[in-house]
Amino acid sequence: MIRAKRLSTGAELPWTGQTSDVWIDVQSPAPDELAALCRAFAINQLALEDALEYGHWSRAEVYPEHAFITVRSYADPVNDREFTERVSLFVFQDAVISHSVGGTLALGKVWDMVGREMVNTPQEITYEVLDHTADTFFMLADTLEARVDELEETVFRTQRHSSVGEIFDLKHLIGPARRLASDAREAAALLGRHGTGSAADLVRYRDVQDSFMRATSRFEALREHLTSLLDLQLSLQGQRMNEVMRTLTAVSIIFLPLTFLAGVWGMNYQMMPELHWRYGYAFAWASFLGVGSLLAYYFKRRGWW
Repeated sequence: MIRAKRLSTGAELPWTGQTSDVWIDVQSPAPDELAALCRAFAINQLALEDALEYGHWSRAEVYPEHAFITVRSYADPVNDREFTERVSLFVFQDAVISHSVGGTLALGKVWDMVGREMVNTPQEITYEVLDHTADTFFMLADTLEARVDELEETVFRTQRHSSVGEIFDLKHLIGPARRLASDAREAAALLGRHGTGSAADLVRYRDVQDSFMRATSRFEALREHLTSLLDLQLSLQGQRMNEVMRTLTAVSIIFLPLTFLAGVWGMNYQMMPELHWRYGYAFAWASFLGVGSLLAYYFKRRGWW
């Protein structure tokens, strides 16, 4: 599918080969549509191959014919899903071509902005698409931060619940997100250094680079936070294990003298007076309860139990 929009008035029009002051959005083009597009615009073949290659990473290049940048972002950042989408931009002096498989969140938002103030040139459209693409990383970071906060509260409040699996699931999401944001930052930086346009356009490109850099920093901070949370989880588990072992040790110590007394009175000697004493059985139980109670009270006072 190919759709076009004039940059001067913002009015939509069917694409008829106009090659100036126009934004052409291409989504999964048919071979004949792609051939017609290549006849109308001097598209560099290396850039076209990168745009058509499935799963290509984020990169940018300035060719003699035009500037080119392709960036990958998340399709559903609010729900922290792993599905990604990619948009490629061919930036000419007086036209811009965007290519994607089925559109992106950024393309949908910027398409409705064309014709407004500061969204009237190919460079301004490129900036807006990249800036809204960076916003998807911030939305994902907000979602992941909320999940990390909930997980941190769970670690502190639910002592018997192990959150190690959930922590590793979040780290699995944050790692690729950080790499995607970092690759997009490098691509925006190259476009800002070598791209064509006015001084204001280059400032916009640097602003996009800063946005991707801040997104990368947030993902790095989240990863470090999760690492600290994992250490805390393991420390709390070790602490709880120590408390259990301390309780078992206290109970064992309480029964140790009782076992000794039972062993002594269990010996079959004829001259053991307690065995023939009328109150010997009661005395044994009193000794057991007294010694056990005194040890339990002492451990409780010391905080060992």
